[in-house]
Amino acid sequence: MKCISMLRGINVSGQKRIKMKALKTLYESIGFSNVITYIQSGNVIFECHDTEFIESKNQIEKAIRQTLNFPVTVMIRTLNEFQNIIQNNPFLRDRNEDIKKLHVTFLSDAPLESSLNGIETVTDKSDEFVIDGREIYILCNKGYGRTKLTNSFFERKLNVSATTRNWKTVHELYTLSK
Repeated sequence: MKCISMLRGINVSGQKRIKMKALKTLYESIGFSNVITYIQSGNVIFECHDTEFIESKNQIEKAIRQTLNFPVTVMIRTLNEFQNIIQNNPFLRDRNEDIKKLHVTFLSDAPLESSLNGIETVTDKSDEFVIDGREIYILCNKGYGRTKLTNSFFERKLNVSATTRNWKTVHELYTLSK
């Protein structure tokens, strides 16, 4: 089974530094095959057996904690899930927005219905988002560096872990996975 993992908060401002070559080796040491890393933000494409998929997140987080001595949250999606993410982006499917302004926030779990109440009212009107299961599609008209729709915002409001990738990275991870 082809999978794509995204590590939260590594190689940002000199913290939680992981070289991609070391990350590739770590994934291979767990037993994953055809491991490919993409850019320095902790994106890894790998193959595992269907029976390993459920445990792969825990295996990766444990191996990083034991090897590098710090915790990292890992979000994993299958190739099919990534295909659905690409096809279902409401800012491209229903509109024709500039892809440079698009991002996807990947959640550890689908948020509870109760945590969704009122979340739309706390945002800057220049930015938009659509929650779809374990993904949040974001349109940042002023750029991601200026939005209030950060990982921390969604983690606080939805009580789940989150990591965000720009649309170019999302699309490239899917392309590299095929």
